[in-house]
Amino acid sequence: MKVIGFVCEHGGAAAFTLAGERRFPLPSEVTLIALPCLGRLGAVHILRAFREGAAAVFVAGCLEGNCHHLYGNLEAGKRVEQARRILAQVGMDGRRLEIFHLSSDQAWKAREMAEEMVRRARELGPSPLEARA
Repeated sequence: MKVIGFVCEHGGAAAFTLAGERRFPLPSEVTLIALPCLGRLGAVHILRAFREGAAAVFVAGCLEGNCHHLYGNLEAGKRVEQARRILAQVGMDGRRLEIFHLSSDQAWKAREMAEEMVRRARELGPSPLEARA
């Protein structure tokens, strides 16, 4: 079961890096994609992750009101909601997609988020959007 995490290099990616340094292992099903700012993440990127086989996707950015780029995490929230509306239109469960906010020192929370998304992926099964060869 594949889970994709789009993470901000200032908040999310830093927390996941710290989790690794503290030996808080992440589930092997999780693949992280670090971005300079989640404000650049588009709904199309989220939907493509599902099409390419992700059973669940999460977005992990800076704490609300603490974005390194001022409002990138708020923009990411809008894109997540847009992607959820599209997923609903094609009959997909909105629990497959989540946005989390964390600071760079919240390694424990990063691991919990990843584990939660893997649990959801297992519960919901493979992505119905996955491209069939």
